[in-house]
Amino acid sequence: MNNISPQLQNQIAQFQQTQQQLQAVSTQKLQMEAQKKEMERTSAELEKATGDVYKSSGTLLIKVDDKEKIRSDMNESIETLEIRIKGLEKQEKALREKYETLQEAINNAMGQE
Repeated sequence: MNNISPQLQNQIAQFQQTQQQLQAVSTQKLQMEAQKKEMERTSAELEKATGDVYKSSGTLLIKVDDKEKIRSDMNESIETLEIRIKGLEKQEKALREKYETLQEAINNAMGQE
């Protein structure tokens, strides 16, 4: 294993770094998707609500007077999450391509040694 060329060692280091970045981005994307689903469920419940509506602020529940403002804020938050998720998907795709390219290069180099 000590006979590995510096170029191959560099590729292996890049591969490991890319793998870690890919895992981090995938985890972040999953978290944001979960947030978005929760916001969508909350928005659906808000649509059904007929009585008073409360919002959470830290450990307090505060009565909301302007239901339309809350609905608008929630829709804006959902849109923001969608944009962030799309950005993470692009980043994930690029990292996955880099990961696969490095994996192939490493496999080829290992086969030649």
